[in-house]
Amino acid sequence: MCYKIPFEVTEVKLIYQNKVKATDCPQIKSSLEAYQILLANWSDQIGFIEEFYILLLNRANRVIGRYLVSQGGMAGTVVDAKTVFTAALKCRAASLILAHNHPSGNLRPSQSDIDLTKKLKQGGELLDITILDHLILSPDGGYYSFADEGLL
Repeated sequence: MCYKIPFEVTEVKLIYQNKVKATDCPQIKSSLEAYQILLANWSDQIGFIEEFYILLLNRANRVIGRYLVSQGGMAGTVVDAKTVFTAALKCRAASLILAHNHPSGNLRPSQSDIDLTKKLKQGGELLDITILDHLILSPDGGYYSFADEGLL
């Protein structure tokens, strides 16, 4: 007797292809180093629309990747925690640095920036993924570090 499967189920594949040796990845030791790496790799939209990136780090704080989580408008962007942690889990990140830009040039975090940071920090704690910092970048130069300001 042969049983027929009544429906098909979609296969899920998790793929992360690291083509760089860990020792060749930049190591982050300060918010300034994180800012420099982010700025060098930011899109050309930094002064036009708000974008949210994450830097994915291994246990030695070496950058194993960067990921564009979302793009929004001139006044904000929506960040889905599931998207952040899917990327982190996919590449086996030990920690993250969050970053977004303020096209206006104002480096002060909004209440929604603070709330999002707390939410992602709590989510990371559940998954043993440390949120090391959250940086706000300005198109005029400069940055704000949540860690440096004691908000993380």
